[in-house]
Amino acid sequence: MKISVIGTGYVGLVSGICLAEKGHQVICVDQLSTKIDQINQGISPIYERGLNELLTKNIHRNLSATTDLNAAIQHSDISLIAVGTPFNEETQAIDLQYIEAVSQAIGGCLRHKSSYHLVVVKSTVVPGTTDEVVLPALEQSSGKQAGQDFGVGMNPEFLREGNAVEDFMSPDRIVFGGMDKKSTDLLFELYSVFKGVDKIATNNKTAEMIKYASNSLLATLISFSNEIANLCVAIGGIDVTEVTGAMHLDKRISPILATGERITPHVTTYLEAGCGFGGSCFPKDVKALIAYGEKAATPMPLLDAVMTINAQQPYQLIKLLKKHFPELANLKVALLGLAFKPDTDDVRESPTLPIAQTLIESQAQIKLFDPIFKHLPDFLSQMNITLCQSLEDVITDVDAILLITRWPIFEQLPELLAKLPNPPLVIDGRRMLNKNTISRYEGIGLGKS
Repeated sequence: MKISVIGTGYVGLVSGICLAEKGHQVICVDQLSTKIDQINQGISPIYERGLNELLTKNIHRNLSATTDLNAAIQHSDISLIAVGTPFNEETQAIDLQYIEAVSQAIGGCLRHKSSYHLVVVKSTVVPGTTDEVVLPALEQSSGKQAGQDFGVGMNPEFLREGNAVEDFMSPDRIVFGGMDKKSTDLLFELYSVFKGVDKIATNNKTAEMIKYASNSLLATLISFSNEIANLCVAIGGIDVTEVTGAMHLDKRISPILATGERITPHVTTYLEAGCGFGGSCFPKDVKALIAYGEKAATPMPLLDAVMTINAQQPYQLIKLLKKHFPELANLKVALLGLAFKPDTDDVRESPTLPIAQTLIESQAQIKLFDPIFKHLPDFLSQMNITLCQSLEDVITDVDAILLITRWPIFEQLPELLAKLPNPPLVIDGRRMLNKNTISRYEGIGLGKS
């Protein structure tokens, strides 16, 4: 099929490239000519494991990129909207300006198109947006009637940054929302190349809610684990990794097959303590659902607590640091990790940011290393942070190390520290290291006797 994808951020670019890899003819659209030029040169404007290889393979074969929205609409059967829906802290709601603008623009293009076209929202939007915002905008600007001249659908994404390519190519489920059967039938045709995958067809509003409910559940599991971790520290003599490890063995979480083999599902990683979740999805989506509930006169106290716990969790590392160094001024601190998770360059809502800000305000001396960053992002370049280019460099001549992102390279830390005459304190914000391999160790959820 011929597909146009509007928006080349994480969701749009991954979706476009992977659909091309699956054999569809794909046109990626963006207003930024610099991004389009990069894509057409086979260079991904974002870092996502495995993405650049697929881009290089498919560009100018069955994948192209353009700033010309009209041309893309005229030469495609289905358009996927994948523009940003940031959370507006002032209005306490998701910002739909990009969704509204692109819907108006697509409608203007449809005015001059004689054949049927399906417009599908892939951006994460609160229930009702597709039917009550996108559809009317398309009708108004096209002068045509939804259901007759064009269709409207909703196809949420379930991509984990860092694993987005794998998740798209081997999905656990595909959800189709549609205003009518014709819309969902076209989505079934689009995804017919994905064999053996559960496909759920529903209405647009339900599809929108499925996305929010899914992310909110995972965020809740993380904050639950962190709350238990903090209690373990307060009580003392309890290591949260032993607690959660035993929790995972519940056969309702990790089933035991008739052969005796135990299945450990990936969801158990969300039941591990850490220094908080970040990124472009969980914080934004949970806050949006809370605000949506308030608008519907249905408070969401559980999700309120999820966000409160998460906002406080990065400061647990500062609390552990002050346990050993009550005065932070001039303390030499190494921060390991800037991205909110490994295998991505996304720093949005990263726990590193409030930690770094607190240390700077306390006049500590900060060094930072993240294997994906050769330069600090612009908004951090004015801060008094030294970006190091190797793990060896960042841990040299420091008083303490704060491990924040679960990059695999940080597993080398015990070996490297063993070579130092006076190893620094290590505070493990992800509990990824063996506490017995490091002489001076503190960790989230490690309640010492």
